[in-house]
Amino acid sequence: MELKSEQALIERWGGKTEPLLSIVCLTYNHASFIRKTLESFLRQETDFPFEVIVHDDASTDTTAAIVADYAARYPSIIKPIYQTQNQFSLGVPFSTRLFARAAGKYIAYCEGDDYWTDPSKLQQQVDFLERHRDYVITYHDAFMFNSKGIIQSPQLTGKLRKDATALELMQGRPISTLTVCFRNLIQELPPELLGVEVLDICWWSLLGAYGKGKFMAEISPAAYRVHEGGIFSMRSSKQRIHMAMHAHYCLARYYHRIGHNALYEYFLIQVFGECLSLVSPFSKLQALSTIAQDISLNLLRRLTPRLARS
Repeated sequence: MELKSEQALIERWGGKTEPLLSIVCLTYNHASFIRKTLESFLRQETDFPFEVIVHDDASTDTTAAIVADYAARYPSIIKPIYQTQNQFSLGVPFSTRLFARAAGKYIAYCEGDDYWTDPSKLQQQVDFLERHRDYVITYHDAFMFNSKGIIQSPQLTGKLRKDATALELMQGRPISTLTVCFRNLIQELPPELLGVEVLDICWWSLLGAYGKGKFMAEISPAAYRVHEGGIFSMRSSKQRIHMAMHAHYCLARYYHRIGHNALYEYFLIQVFGECLSLVSPFSKLQALSTIAQDISLNLLRRLTPRLARS
């Protein structure tokens, strides 16, 4: 499908330019991928205006120049932010800050190395949210691929291929982040969540306070790219567990502060399980043996006085 000019897009929107939806795109050293990403946004067939906020995190390749070229061609739609110092390395959660800058009623999220395949994606998601006020987020499927081809399809399996209750969202239910479209309700993070790397878990949890999640199987899967520069995809399984554990611990602290004991306990249990998964099988056996010995000694201490009296 040929890429439309900015004027053609505005004409399709009836001359309107005030965005109903904001696409948030974080990019860093994605020179080989960012064109495909941006064009997958511009190929969206909507009857409403949207904007594209592209945050370049001080790329050291030509990513910023490529973004600037598209911004020059689509000045009313593509709104770039260029950092001179890498914010991710400083621990700044800039993605959530972009939600506060977004003019749209809705947010769609996709990083600069991924892309969308369905030109009707945004229209379907916004139409659903406009009709169903009790839902706060919509999402669909994705496939994972690398330079050799598809490595996992679908990304969501089993029970994840269905709607999410508000409670499931609050529990940080896994969702394919590059597929989401949600109400623009989270514009700052609670202090407990500052410094969390896997922020999407926190977003879903906070959004769950406002409604349910809709899985839209009819939307074609988005493309999640696995490559050496990927912030999360190329981490080892142990590193991913550490990142998730930190997010769950921070969420436990947040829910403890606001007095939501059920979620506080839920996330503490998640942290405990993740701690166990990081321990080697031999160490687990040693720990269980030590616990069993302690229990046995405590029982003997309690029984010994009774046996002496008898």
